[in-house]
Amino acid sequence: MIAIINYEAGNLTSVQRALTHLGAASVITQDLAEIAQAERVIFPGVGAAGAAMNSLRRLGLDKALKEALASGKPVLGICLGTQIIFESSQEDLATCLGILPGQTVRFPVEHKDAGGQALKVPHMGWNKVRWQKEHPVFAGLPQEAEFYFVHSYHPAPARPADVLGLTEYGLVFASAVARGNLVAVQFHPEKSGRPGLRILQNFIAWDGKEGGHA
Repeated sequence: MIAIINYEAGNLTSVQRALTHLGAASVITQDLAEIAQAERVIFPGVGAAGAAMNSLRRLGLDKALKEALASGKPVLGICLGTQIIFESSQEDLATCLGILPGQTVRFPVEHKDAGGQALKVPHMGWNKVRWQKEHPVFAGLPQEAEFYFVHSYHPAPARPADVLGLTEYGLVFASAVARGNLVAVQFHPEKSGRPGLRILQNFIAWDGKEGGHA
């Protein structure tokens, strides 16, 4: 059973539909016991960092997520769920979970590409990911596979070793990170067609140990 953490940040049913398509049983839940008993955990979300953190703390889900990680079970963060695993976010000046060192920062207000062309924020649509190292959750994906993004903020990890994928949108940012039994992506695998389903399938099969680092 996969627990999809419901911290009132949306984007949950599309993740569950993708898992069902792959034949994986899942439950959307705020129940701390269900999360503790699950074999693996997905931490998705869309919305604002401040409100998300308030909900996590109010429901006790911040502790449940950290306990899941401490237990060694595989955990996957998606979009907002990736942004708030860091220490802080420029959005709402939020203090976040602090699972990984670093912060989440906003794209520049006047965001331009290398040719000086203005780029829209939020970054919305398909973009490439350049893999920096091998990892079981990203096995079988081609270099520069494309995934679907919707975001105005992006991770800025403090440790280069935590970065597994990079994407360019006016600037180069970390779009996939991992440490130990945690993997997190800024894009939406559940909305990214075959490559996204491959990530979810790999996560379903992942033991949380291979390819990680302390």
